[in-house]
Amino acid sequence: MDPVAGRVIADLGRSGHTIATAESLTGGRVCALLTTVPGSSSVVLGGVVSYSCELKVSVLGVSAAVLAEQGAVSADTALQMAQGVCRVTGASVGVATTGVAGPDPSEGKPVGTVFVAVAVGESWGRVRALTLHGSREQIRAQSVDSALDLVLEALAESGDTG
Repeated sequence: MDPVAGRVIADLGRSGHTIATAESLTGGRVCALLTTVPGSSSVVLGGVVSYSCELKVSVLGVSAAVLAEQGAVSADTALQMAQGVCRVTGASVGVATTGVAGPDPSEGKPVGTVFVAVAVGESWGRVRALTLHGSREQIRAQSVDSALDLVLEALAESGDTG
């Protein structure tokens, strides 16, 4: 079991929160890692893999204008994904990942450009911009780690770690 995922599940359980994921470049890996933790079913509601912009708009409610102006790989897109997955699933915490894992740049953004976001309720949201290095798989793995770290920080900063 991943120790950080274990801490996320424990902190969510203590605080009475539930979580859902909205993932693009990580392709469901954040949700998959969280569900390796025994007892995770009490706090993990599920996840949406929204690889396409169409799905980001139709399922998660990401603004088409934001996608047109900033692209799928942006801070605003990541935050709207996190907020949207809360609306869709009823989770109190949403975590989202979007970025360019490579091997080629996308939307004029270099490989390794990643945004992770967490929304806690309607009033608290945080986005972290990352510049990661390595292979496609390394960038995806680092993105998962960064997303889980941001969830822990969000719970601590919002005063919800029990």
